[in-house]
Amino acid sequence: MKEKNIDISKLSEALAILNEQLMLADSEPQHLVVCGGSALIATGLVPRTTQDVDIVAIFKDCNLADPDPFPETLTNAANTTAKLLSLPEDWLNSGPADLFRMGLPEGFTERLQKVSIGDYLNIYYTSRFDQIHFKLYAAVDRGGYHFTDLATIKPTKDELYAAAKWCTTQDVSEGFLYLLKEFLKSFGAGDVAEKL
Repeated sequence: MKEKNIDISKLSEALAILNEQLMLADSEPQHLVVCGGSALIATGLVPRTTQDVDIVAIFKDCNLADPDPFPETLTNAANTTAKLLSLPEDWLNSGPADLFRMGLPEGFTERLQKVSIGDYLNIYYTSRFDQIHFKLYAAVDRGGYHFTDLATIKPTKDELYAAAKWCTTQDVSEGFLYLLKEFLKSFGAGDVAEKL
């Protein structure tokens, strides 16, 4: 049976095995930028479990790059790790790549929190400030646990305003702007909505 819930212990184990598999494959070191639930867990922002590790970008030649498709050695190492730990095949995925393609928040790279897993794997966790951006966008779009995550992070009004302005660059439609404003009102930030 596949283990769907990944806690901080399972996350650490999976990344350590991923590093080992990359080493065994004589891979180039991999530099992965992680957002979503696993970044919230790893940085201690939200105490919960997640179902996957979302890669929003990778470092290539010291610059952020589109994570999709993964390098073959990374895909193979992730598949082996999944088998060893009974994780879903897509436990490591580039699902949020569209956020990179549409444009990350200004100063995103400078705020990343680097963790060296080993000689073959560096993880760069998305900062609290940028998680607020991503979680607001996801909460307006999909609600559910994204709303809960955002509430747990407790963004200030200024942080919500910065995040809301960025969200309008991800979806420029009038419909989204309406939903964003309604969400902010329901979140207790009607004054932020009025500024948009």
